[in-house]
Amino acid sequence: MKKNFPTLVKITICAVYLIFLAGSIVRMTGSGMGCPDWPKCFGYYIPPTAEEQITWKPNAQFKKGMIIIKNETLFVAEHDVQTSSEFNTKNWEKYTKHDYAKFNKFHTWTEYINRLSSALAGIPLLLMVVFSVFFWKEKKIFTLLSISVLILFLFEAWLGKTVVDTNLKPTVITIHMVAGLVIVAILLYLYFISSNDKNLSTAIKETPKNKYNSLFSKLVIVSVIFSLIQIAMGTQVRQFIDEQVKQFGFENKHYSLLEPNFKFYFHRSFTIAIVLVNFGLFYINQMKNLGYKLVNWIVFLLFLETITGILMYYAEFPIGTQAIHLLAGSILFGLQFYLWLQSRKANKYYERRRN
Repeated sequence: MKKNFPTLVKITICAVYLIFLAGSIVRMTGSGMGCPDWPKCFGYYIPPTAEEQITWKPNAQFKKGMIIIKNETLFVAEHDVQTSSEFNTKNWEKYTKHDYAKFNKFHTWTEYINRLSSALAGIPLLLMVVFSVFFWKEKKIFTLLSISVLILFLFEAWLGKTVVDTNLKPTVITIHMVAGLVIVAILLYLYFISSNDKNLSTAIKETPKNKYNSLFSKLVIVSVIFSLIQIAMGTQVRQFIDEQVKQFGFENKHYSLLEPNFKFYFHRSFTIAIVLVNFGLFYINQMKNLGYKLVNWIVFLLFLETITGILMYYAEFPIGTQAIHLLAGSILFGLQFYLWLQSRKANKYYERRRN
């Protein structure tokens, strides 16, 4: 069981990235408010498939907690309701958390699948926490990190509810995204220390495969920080685009970046700094023969990020580019963080040799 722990952590990491993918599709399609409530959707555990299910009508039955749209306003059934010929306000409570009262079947089910992916990701996470308990005596760090991820995951769920309740408030969305990246970082660290633990793997080697270089190590740290800043700023830019979509309509994509604000220009220009830092990593890795294979993947993802960013701006958001842009950015952050762990391990090894 203990030997399988790193594999379980890896599965959990993949599950978290599936949440990123689902979330990016939600943002790409503007489906963030597809379900006006949380954790249910219009009061249903399985979302409605037709507008008539959430529209008030005479001589119909609605269960307690169900949400309807009437006169562009959301109402919640205070108890099981059997409607008559007229709308009785005594049976319904106005939904006051926000005033978004629209139904779009595609948006609703896109958001529902996003929530479902989060719920499914909780399965390997819970198993990971249970497995980690067996390490309590000899490796308390495994248990503590696993529990930390679970707590953050629950915090993320609460943030998801807050995102809906505040009608996609930009600050909450940014915190939601950054918290997700923190979860990825903790999981990657847990995988790194568990997969390199002597007690778990007989194939572990004392000598790291990579060489240590001081400048390279410092640039890796800078690259991680820069990516975190860029992703956080990207969520703000995306919110500006969402506001433009609300104003001009989803079909008028050419207005999405009409008169962009400072955050957009900072996000775009900051890419230059990120490219320089990461190409610096690539150059040092090649010239010094450090052996960090992850650098090649980082450069590829950086290229993908840049290309999708250019396409979104100049080609009016081709389908899929926003999802690829967000997912590539989150994976890029993860690879950079893991690269830092590898560099840190090499540094510790060479310090021991010097001493």
